[in-house]
Amino acid sequence: MRSLLYHPISSFLLFLAFWQGLAVILASPALPAPQAVFQVLYQEIRSGNLPFHLGVTLARLAVSFVLAMSLGTAIGIFLGRHEKLDRFFDHWLVIFLNVPALVTVILCYVWFGLGEIAAIAAVVVNKLPNVVVILREGARTLDRDLLEMAEAYRFGRLKTLLHVIWPQLFPFLIGAARTGIALIWKIILLVELLGRSNGMGYQLHLFFQMFDVAGILAYTIAFVAVIQSIEALVLKPLDVRAKRWRR
Repeated sequence: MRSLLYHPISSFLLFLAFWQGLAVILASPALPAPQAVFQVLYQEIRSGNLPFHLGVTLARLAVSFVLAMSLGTAIGIFLGRHEKLDRFFDHWLVIFLNVPALVTVILCYVWFGLGEIAAIAAVVVNKLPNVVVILREGARTLDRDLLEMAEAYRFGRLKTLLHVIWPQLFPFLIGAARTGIALIWKIILLVELLGRSNGMGYQLHLFFQMFDVAGILAYTIAFVAVIQSIEALVLKPLDVRAKRWRR
C-alpha cells in the first residue's frame, strides 16, 4: 500500500485532482479544467495540426542539438587540453554565457533574416557555451596516469581517444546532453514565437493572441510529454551506462 502511495502514477493523479479542484474553485477561463485541455489536445492531434507543428519543432531541436553538442565537445576538449588557450578564451565563454537568449535570437534574425539558418544559429549559439564549459571541465579531469600508460604502450591517437579519453568524458557528455535538451527546446520555442511561421512556439503565440489557455496547455503537455519520453528512454539509460566504468 505504501509503495502505491509513492508511485509516480499516484503523484500524477494527485496533480490532476489538484488541477481539477483549483479549476472548479476559480471557475475562470484563465484555468480550464483538465478534461477541457485534453479535449483540445485530442482535437489538435486528430486534425493533424499538433503532429505537424511538433514534428517541425523536433526537427529544429535535433539539428540544433547535434550541431551544438558536436562543436561544443570539440572546442571543450581542445580548451581543456591546452591551458594557455583556455585562459585566453575564458572571458569569451563568460561573455557568451551571460548574453540573454532573447538578444541572441533578435540579432540572428537581424543579421541572417527570418529563415531557418537564423533560427538554428540562434539556438546553437545559446547552447554552445554550456557544452564547451562542461566538456572543458571533463578534459581537465582526465587521468594523467592512464594517458601516460597509453603513451607508453603506443596506443596511438585514435586508440587513446576511444579507450582512454572517451570513457572518462562520456559522463560529462551525457550531463551536457541532458541539460542541453532542457535548454534547447525552450530557446526553440522563443525562436519560433519571434520569427517563424510554424512550430510549437508559433502555435503557442497564436493561442496567446486568442487568449486560448486550453490550447496553450494542450500544446505544452504534448511537447513536455515528448521531451520526458526522450529523457526516460534515451538519456537516462545512457547516463546509467556512463557511470558503469567507475564501478
